[in-house]
Amino acid sequence: MSNPIQAVPVRHPGRWLAAAVILVLAAMLAHTLVTNENFHWDVVGKYLTTDSILNGLKNTLILTALSMAIGIAGGIGLAVMRLSANPLLSWTAAGYIWLFRGTPVITQLLFWFYLGALFPRLGLGIPFGPTFVSVDTNSLIAPFTAALLGLGLNEAAYMAEIVRGGILSVDHGQTEAAEALGMTRARILRRIVLPQAMRVIIPPTGNETISMLKTTSLVVVIAYFELMTAVQQIYSRNFQTIPLLIVAAIWYLLLTSVLTLVQGRIEKRFARGTVPR
Repeated sequence: MSNPIQAVPVRHPGRWLAAAVILVLAAMLAHTLVTNENFHWDVVGKYLTTDSILNGLKNTLILTALSMAIGIAGGIGLAVMRLSANPLLSWTAAGYIWLFRGTPVITQLLFWFYLGALFPRLGLGIPFGPTFVSVDTNSLIAPFTAALLGLGLNEAAYMAEIVRGGILSVDHGQTEAAEALGMTRARILRRIVLPQAMRVIIPPTGNETISMLKTTSLVVVIAYFELMTAVQQIYSRNFQTIPLLIVAAIWYLLLTSVLTLVQGRIEKRFARGTVPR
């Protein structure tokens, strides 16, 4: 009769060592945050909810929402064009994506803001013919408009590739079956393809939204008043740079945390029936 096997758990000293190092570093960080007076937590608390900061925060949220709306709508249109059998539409979409993904966002923001240097006046009329209505470009493209164009049009290029990937993830046989039933391409896209593609599209779209929230800070270069602009205006007067940057970081972390939770709930909704709850 054989002796019973005595199982000995495998020891992982490396895990305990890594955990100890992390705990020590966390304790050092907490100690620094509490004891280092140069953080000026009293200044952080004073400015965290001031009117100027909250107004900048409101403008940041508005700019994020509108830019993402433009990006998503434009991305869907570009993705459909990119997948079109018409080579002119496909190459036009590809050229747009190449241009806007290939240049920095800050360059595009400055381009739209200084568009008046290229076209002092913008108008409507007959191509190569008379102009019926024209306006001053600098009056038409204010900092908010330039920010919206720069962020929204740039985002459309990234969303186009995200949507295209989602559409390609749906089995083409379903499209063929729908065509056999006499459904139009627009209806197939709206009723069959996009609903199934959403579970692939939602995660990167959530990441793009969180990224957009932080990318709005770049509009400080065109003097649009948002959270980082408000912070800069304050610390340029009182020279409390680090405390004011901490104020901005706290708000960005709070908002990204909320967006992450929302993204997770939406992902679960569209993943029903595909993953265990």
